[in-house]
Formats: sequence, structure tokens, C-alpha cells
Amino acid sequence: MDDLTRAVEAALFAATEPMTAMQLSKHLGDADVAAALVRLGGHYAGRGVELVERGGRWHFQTAPDLAHLLRREREDVRRLSRAATEVLAIVAYHEPVSRAEIEAIRGVQTAKGTLDVLMEAGWIRVAGRREVPGRPVIYATTPDFLTHFALESRRDLPGIDELRAAGLLEPVDDAFAAFGSTEDEDSERPALSSSGEE
Repeated sequence: MDDLTRAVEAALFAATEPMTAMQLSKHLGDADVAAALVRLGGHYAGRGVELVERGGRWHFQTAPDLAHLLRREREDVRRLSRAATEVLAIVAYHEPVSRAEIEAIRGVQTAKGTLDVLMEAGWIRVAGRREVPGRPVIYATTPDFLTHFALESRRDLPGIDELRAAGLLEPVDDAFAAFGSTEDEDSERPALSSSGEE
């Protein structure tokens, strides 16, 4: 292994958070680290520790099939509320998106606390302001979102067919079916006159 590849390996091992190729290059005197990252990726492929790229940032992680061996205590799983899950999905699929746009898609108001929870988790961030009257804040996902859900990029988000196959759209499909049947019943009822008489 050449000196530059060894230096990239050492920098990534010592890093407290994932690093971009640009950050690595700057840290190593503006060296071209692209080939070194490819070599390291091949070197660690299939080992107990792997070099992975998530959202343009590189880091070492335990091989997924060995992660259970390193857990020393039971994780306290905190489930997201339904509202937070919906908001996260909307941001992931529609980013950058404003709070008003999130509310228009959901059909209900979104509490500020919901966005705060997702920002505290490190999964969404303020991505600027929309250049329209009022200049509303817009939100986008973070590299930590990609890392947490093991996505290389947003292109890896599941599509409609995958979500339906996993059974995740059944409540939505059921709700639409129920809504459609209610509309059919309403259309069969005689209309009321302006005086309230049939």
C-alpha cells in the first residue's frame, strides 16, 4: 500500500465523523485522493470493517453482517411519530421543500416541534430560503440521513412499487378506497335545494 493510501486510511480511522474527498485532500496537502479511496475500498471489501461512501462522505463501518457482535447493550429504540415520519418522507422525496409545501402535501398543519425533532436527529437541515414573497425557509435531508438509512444517495430511496410490495402503502390505499366509496355514496344522495328541502 503506497504512502498516500496509508495516509488516507489513517485520516479516516482518526476522523470523528465521515469526510468528503475534498476534506481528505485538504487535510493531506491537496493530494489527489480519488484513486486512494478506490484502492482502500477494494482492500476492505468483504472484511470485518468496510470503507463506505454515503452522500459523498467516506467512513469506515462494521460489516453489516457482524454488527450484532459489537452491541454491548440493548438499544433504546425511539420511534418517530406518524407526523414526523410523514414529514421526513416528504422532505426526502421532494427536497428542498418549505413548511407550507409540506402542509399542502400532508393536508394538515405541521407543528414546529415535528421539524425540530428531525433536525435534532440530524436527518433534515435548513437549506436556505425560497426566492418568493415572504422568503420561506426550505428544508432538505442531511448526509447523516443517508448514512442512517444506508443510502448512497436519494436516488436509492424506494419507489412506489417497492413501498407497496413491502406493505407500507396499504393504509394509504385503504384510506383512498374508503374515501372513494364515501364520494360514491354522496353522489347517490339527492341534492338539497337552497331552502334545505329535497
